[in-house]
Amino acid sequence: MIIISRLFFIVVVFSLTACGGNHGNENNNSTADTMSTTNKSSVTQQKYGNADGKEIMQYTLKNAAGMEVKIINYGGTITNIMVPDSGGNMGDVVLGFDSMEGYVKKENPYFGCITGRYANRIAKGKFAIDGKPYQLPINNNGNTLHGGINGFNKKFWAGEILPGDSSVKFSYSSKDGEEGFPGNCSVEVVYLLSNNNELKIEYKATSDKPTAVNITNHSYFNLSAGKDSTILGHEIFINADKYVGVNNDLIPTGELPDVKGTSMDFTVPAKIGTDIEKVPGGYDHTYVLNKKKTAEPELAVAVHDPNSGRYMELFTTEPGVQFYSGNFLDGSLIGKKGMKYVKHGGLALEAQHFPDSPNQPTFPNTILRPGETFNQTTVYKFSVKE
Repeated sequence: MIIISRLFFIVVVFSLTACGGNHGNENNNSTADTMSTTNKSSVTQQKYGNADGKEIMQYTLKNAAGMEVKIINYGGTITNIMVPDSGGNMGDVVLGFDSMEGYVKKENPYFGCITGRYANRIAKGKFAIDGKPYQLPINNNGNTLHGGINGFNKKFWAGEILPGDSSVKFSYSSKDGEEGFPGNCSVEVVYLLSNNNELKIEYKATSDKPTAVNITNHSYFNLSAGKDSTILGHEIFINADKYVGVNNDLIPTGELPDVKGTSMDFTVPAKIGTDIEKVPGGYDHTYVLNKKKTAEPELAVAVHDPNSGRYMELFTTEPGVQFYSGNFLDGSLIGKKGMKYVKHGGLALEAQHFPDSPNQPTFPNTILRPGETFNQTTVYKFSVKE
């Protein structure tokens, strides 16, 4: 048994070295997949398409329970999450496209991508650090949304399969002045799939100048896996007594209203569609999470689709989560398997700091300084519930 174990170890090491020794080189013309396998979990890598003359790779994470997550190195985008319903039937619970062509479309509403350097909105694209003003590109009703015109969602990330578990790391170096942000900012995002059907996302960033940083993932979920065209029947719990008040352009007013007695209250699970018509434009708000003083991810949101039985919990270290009910989907986008994504066809749960924080001194700090490290951990846990 000792000889067999050693032989297996040598074969695995040789396979990882030969197939993926330089995981950061996304221009490798080899057609061979790279794989890391532990306890029936695996990571595979294959060509997905091309964008701007560059080869795009897709990484598939699988666990022993059969859950599967696919991610491409364009925007660090989650393209597929396959999880079972109460009958054991696998289904894809995130919105997206069947090919690379969809993800590079101008109309792509940030499906599954990493958003940054600053997720969410910055009023008029302006902020100052230590008295020095900065102007960002305007791309949303006179404001800056999700890092500007060419944010992290449109960048090519270097992918690296990590040894020892079902995980992959994406790295990107954002140059000083990119989209108007100061400082050379180095970012790493690790996707890890556990055997408990938990997708953990760990973010790290450093900068050589003070800069504004707020990074998250922008996946749209529909736990029915497409059987229901909207998420209005999904039940949601949000562990927050307050939310960030916004004006008509979704820019914070500085106020943090209580949710109690309003259509914003999900401290007791309720169907998303119950009061959505009472919310102008639909839900697109940052909830101020009820946090304990701990560095560990805490339960922030739980979503249940009664028809399929699928249940998703979100745990995070962040002070807030943006709940977006897919208000701007209008049926014009053709997604996976020819599906039209109608209004409220999916919901996004973006764990993050608050929008426009650089201009809101009472909000949690989002200025990253040299010598500091931005850290963020968010976990999406999937199960079934009757």
